[in-house]
Amino acid sequence: MKVKVTRNFQITIPSEIREKSGIKEGDYVEITLDETGTILVRPYKRKWTTMRLNRRVSQGDIDKAVEEALNDNS
Repeated sequence: MKVKVTRNFQITIPSEIREKSGIKEGDYVEITLDETGTILVRPYKRKWTTMRLNRRVSQGDIDKAVEEALNDNS
């Protein structure tokens, strides 16, 4: 399947490929170049971590938690 590269170096992923791979508007894709020079485009599914706290959380609480997490990774 051939697609055209626009002047902004963008391409459109054909609908058949999007449907088979499950790529939807707003999704991310991972683009790599293999050792043969072939460009590979794969869906990139972000895994979100969520939790229910059953209480209100302030911006200060969030900032403190982020700072602690960053310090733990140092």
